[in-house]
Amino acid sequence: MSDAKVASLLHDLALLDVERLAVVEAVRTLIYSLLPSATERVMYGGLLFATQADFCGIFAYQKHVSVEFGRGCDLSDVAGVLEGGGKFRRHIKLFSLKDIEDKSLAQYIVQAEKIA
Repeated sequence: MSDAKVASLLHDLALLDVERLAVVEAVRTLIYSLLPSATERVMYGGLLFATQADFCGIFAYQKHVSVEFGRGCDLSDVAGVLEGGGKFRRHIKLFSLKDIEDKSLAQYIVQAEKIA
């Protein structure tokens, strides 16, 4: 599940902001609870998750954590929380642990994996 690069990224985040680290760790836990066969790797300064193909990424920014979907344009935005106006990509901004449930993140992760 975790390799040296992932551990290093998480360690660096812990030094910078423990609240953002808590959100990143909670999203990682959610992804693995929904998709136990998922793998993660460090890319583009964040964590990319895949099963058969990449389906989402987690990126920590200064004030929030973003869960990004490469084919977000194809997701059903039932909770109305997807952001982004690009051709394909969409993301969900998480400002707290509470946002993970409040923004129905689990259903977007499951959809994204099926589309990938």
